[in-house]
Amino acid sequence: MNYIIGIDVGTQGTKTILYDDYGNIVSNSFESSNLICPKPGIVYQEADEIFNSILRTISEAIQQSGIDRSRICAIGMDAQMAGIMGIDENFEAVTYYDSWLDRRCEKYFGMIKERAGKRSIELNGAPVTYTHGPKILWWKNEEPETYGKIAKFVLPHVYAAGKMCGLKAQDAVMDYTCIHFSGFADNLGKKWSDELLNEFEVDGHKLPDITEPWRVIGRLKKLYADVCGIPDGIPVVAGCGDAAASCLGAGVVRPGQVFDVAGTASVLSCCVDTYKPDVQHEALMQMRSVVDGHWMPLAYINGGGLCLKWFKDDIVGIDQPINYSTLEQEAAGIPPGSEGLIFVPHFAGRVCPNDPYIKGSFIGLNFVHKRGHLFRAIMEGIAYEYKYYLKVLGDTGIDTQISNVFVMGGGAKSTLFNKIKADVLGVPYVVLKNVDTAALGSAIVAGYGVGLYDNIAQTAEAFKNEGEQIISDKQNNAQYRIFSEAYIESILALRNIYKKMGEFSN
Repeated sequence: MNYIIGIDVGTQGTKTILYDDYGNIVSNSFESSNLICPKPGIVYQEADEIFNSILRTISEAIQQSGIDRSRICAIGMDAQMAGIMGIDENFEAVTYYDSWLDRRCEKYFGMIKERAGKRSIELNGAPVTYTHGPKILWWKNEEPETYGKIAKFVLPHVYAAGKMCGLKAQDAVMDYTCIHFSGFADNLGKKWSDELLNEFEVDGHKLPDITEPWRVIGRLKKLYADVCGIPDGIPVVAGCGDAAASCLGAGVVRPGQVFDVAGTASVLSCCVDTYKPDVQHEALMQMRSVVDGHWMPLAYINGGGLCLKWFKDDIVGIDQPINYSTLEQEAAGIPPGSEGLIFVPHFAGRVCPNDPYIKGSFIGLNFVHKRGHLFRAIMEGIAYEYKYYLKVLGDTGIDTQISNVFVMGGGAKSTLFNKIKADVLGVPYVVLKNVDTAALGSAIVAGYGVGLYDNIAQTAEAFKNEGEQIISDKQNNAQYRIFSEAYIESILALRNIYKKMGEFSN
């Protein structure tokens, strides 16, 4: 028996799972993240806190396992995709991890739209939002001294992999599933765009090599192997973005399959075999699949699942902690539409399409509403946004006559949440028994990289484990159609109010 370590560096925490070579979980470990939020709009993580969480969770998972450690054949990692950080020539952090939740780069959206416009979307495959391009421009213009020290911009899992393997900046990589977020890519050509780099006077040497996710970039150094309690010399692959890893781990490898990543960010997408940038709505992002030649036109809510956590921990759970199941029981008995209550989940501004002036809100509150209503309304608001994403997919020429939606991520454990989304979208939801598909996807990538698996797509399908299917209720779907329309009308109607409030607070 061989073993693979799969690591998912998420926004809410780091999860390490040890798998056997049949994709079965042997042991796992999780450590919560420390999101630093000194004031609204600023969110970051310390790079070495992320790195050390990886070492600690590997160590804990290995200690639990009782396996023959000499049979560990590879390490694969994925991470949150839209943020970025800088390293020096020795692969040491020059900056913190500039989170995808951080909004300071917003001031550069206008510059990109004015100077590159639709051309930026055509090349990158994604509209301007809180991603690498505006963030790199922020560092260049707002922190020029720090920018000068940056040898390469990397994602957090690459930073960790580089340190674990003792790499230098010249060895840094970015796998192709993340380049749509870069702001300076030729996505279709799988290379950096000289046109965009020259337009914004960004030093292309600060960008890492674009590579395939399964490329072995180094081997684990003894220093860190000893900390983790595993042999040194284990191959470490480049890895990929967390959404791409989730798709692979869910077995979404064929065109036409639709999936929902119910995580910190709520992501809805499908698999296609053509590159169709969304220049009309500027909502969809053309993420490359790990399976080369496939794309995942995705849209996401900037903290969808985080809204549920916020309500549970910071609103109703301040004095006495409360669990999700209690809130779900209260919400389950409330009719569709939460008795006239609508929730807007865009706490950090709307991302798809980008609109920083749309904020989080409860609309229609009255004295009948209890905390169960509010909790249900949060889930419904996320589903209404998904309904809009399906419309955009249809407008770009993608067939939205779907047979079902595969759901993965922590939110997939909620039967009520899955039922609400199935009813709003009008399609069955299929829950995957292994909801932590990102770590599995990273393990598959690592196994393929060292020759353990012959075909990455076939391996992903073989490991796919479908569970409960939740059927959409036609009557509920008809009711939700009205609320879905009201949701869109509400956020557009409130936009100018949010904008005025923002101008007043500034």
